[in-house]
Amino acid sequence: MEAENQHQRPDKHIRLVLSELKVQQAIAFPLAAMNITWFAKYVITTAFLGRLGEFELASGTLGFMFASVTGFSILNGLCGAMEPICGQAYGAKNFKLLHKTLVMMSITVPIMFTSVLAVVLHVPVNIFLSKTRGFSGVSMAIWVTDLIVVVLLAVYVAVLEFKKGGKWKEGGWCEQEFKDWVRMLKLCGPCCLMLCLEWWCYEILVMLTGKLPNAKQAVSIIAIVFNFDYLLYGVMLSLATSASVRVSNELGANQAGPAYRASYTSLSLGLVAGFAGGLAMVLFRGMWGRLFSHDKAIVRGVGKAMLWMGLLELLNFPLAVCGGIKRGTAKPWLGTYANIVGFYLLALPLGVVLAFRVHLGLYGMLIGFLGGVSGTLMLQLFFISRINWVEEASKAQTLAAVESIKDEDIVQT
Repeated sequence: MEAENQHQRPDKHIRLVLSELKVQQAIAFPLAAMNITWFAKYVITTAFLGRLGEFELASGTLGFMFASVTGFSILNGLCGAMEPICGQAYGAKNFKLLHKTLVMMSITVPIMFTSVLAVVLHVPVNIFLSKTRGFSGVSMAIWVTDLIVVVLLAVYVAVLEFKKGGKWKEGGWCEQEFKDWVRMLKLCGPCCLMLCLEWWCYEILVMLTGKLPNAKQAVSIIAIVFNFDYLLYGVMLSLATSASVRVSNELGANQAGPAYRASYTSLSLGLVAGFAGGLAMVLFRGMWGRLFSHDKAIVRGVGKAMLWMGLLELLNFPLAVCGGIKRGTAKPWLGTYANIVGFYLLALPLGVVLAFRVHLGLYGMLIGFLGGVSGTLMLQLFFISRINWVEEASKAQTLAAVESIKDEDIVQT
């Protein structure tokens, strides 16, 4: 594969990269719109909490942290197992496996519409509940809008599953075989752990911030800063998914060269997006705090913290893409190892020392995380550089196409 890349004419190579970039943009942009819309409801809720007071803002942040640790991160991680299965099956043209996993490829369309509807309803729901129930009402608004999304999607799936006699042409949710569940569960664990380890580390940061002097102010500052990061994370997530889809598609089609090209194209896109995200964090630092609080100390603290977070975003974007590439190759456990080393053996210990021993406070925690994320990114890049793309393409094609090959043999006999 490397020899093939070396003998390619520069102009042809550039055209291939630009073509790959165009494909990834077509995948990433709609996903980014959907993800940003989804995370926007947390920003809206935090803004309502900030208007109620410093104590309410800090308390609501800790409540959201608990929900993220026990629910949101786990569910998102489990969904990550769908990416290598669906992506490699699509590349291998095994549409039966793809349909049994996704039900239909246009599943993102109703998710986008329901997410937009949820955000539209979230503002009036917040206004109504904050006036009638106060602090608890603002917190309730999150699960009310989430419930709306769940009900709408459940109705959508139920109608499509049971229409025309309740049978899909190539199998539906009710026709999953035991081995299909086993295959998915084997990927669910590592995918879930890789994402959860990263999410949980940031939630631990919030918890440790509550141990700092003037804890209410410190937690309020980090909550406001993380709300901007949530919006950027929506873009990161879309880039990671785009990388996973493209890599898994090409591997499933037994195309090692295009899979390799998709990986470094997505990494380049992640680097550019990282600079853009970091710049946005810095440019908005003066006005972002005032959207959530009138306290001058909190507004100043938000501006200072967003400078450090801007540096973190330079690394977070390519790090997210690395995670997408590992999922696309169906090797998420390598990302798990990198997260353990970078976040738990480097970021947290260094952050605690700088925050509590060196007395740098919240900014010491962020500096520690900057070092930890740097270490994680270097490990992820090392793992990716060691990938044998030809071997991975062969494995992916065999894994994704085995059932369709057997079915064709049966039909022919």
